[in-house]
Amino acid sequence: MERREYVGGGGGMPGWLGGLVEESFFVGCEAHESRRKNEKNIFCLGCCTSICTHCAPAHRSHPLLQVRRYVYNDVVRLDDLEKLVDCCFVQPYTINSAKVVFLKPRPQSRPSKGSGNICLTCDRILQEPFHFCSLSCKSLGLQVDHVLLRGEDLSSILFRFEDSDFAFSRFESLQVDEDDGPIAASATLEQPAQSKEECLPPSHGGGSGSSGTRKSRFFPRIVLSLNNRRKGAPHRSPLS
Repeated sequence: MERREYVGGGGGMPGWLGGLVEESFFVGCEAHESRRKNEKNIFCLGCCTSICTHCAPAHRSHPLLQVRRYVYNDVVRLDDLEKLVDCCFVQPYTINSAKVVFLKPRPQSRPSKGSGNICLTCDRILQEPFHFCSLSCKSLGLQVDHVLLRGEDLSSILFRFEDSDFAFSRFESLQVDEDDGPIAASATLEQPAQSKEECLPPSHGGGSGSSGTRKSRFFPRIVLSLNNRRKGAPHRSPLS
């Protein structure tokens, strides 16, 4: 079976690597504006561009990589990505029981504080022993230049892969992901251990596994206090 390695001209950084983190996904395809499900959610490693499912038949001889969407951010399954590049020290996340890697850093409302483990590029809090929150933050292009400068082999960063792993046949019955809205109940995003604790409501002395507590875990504390009020006849002060 044929194995491929996509390396740029002169042995430099491959064009697909820069294109993967720079391309726009889940936007309408200009060539298929009138078609349903025309979002660009496939990346052609041969053409270094994003395409939609209607474009895929024209690229049937090229290796194709599926890009997924999670809460307005582009992700790729770790199983797919690590067949192409070195993903060491990039923190994976679990979504719908599958490990994924973010292509770009996610926006942060405010920079992280403290001396915990953070992304070396964007300062997002990470779990140990990871150093990057996304593929873009790892700056693989700089690593390629560094390896070439030292006269070393790029095989430690860029991997050869089987054509069957990225064949067109995987996309013939593809259903476009439409998880652009709120987090689905079945989707879980792994966060650093300290932030998991912050999502839980404060204890109110009752049973910790009550259904009311579970339903209110993401609501403000004022809602929790209202939900835990006891209902009954008002207590009046005795007549003087």
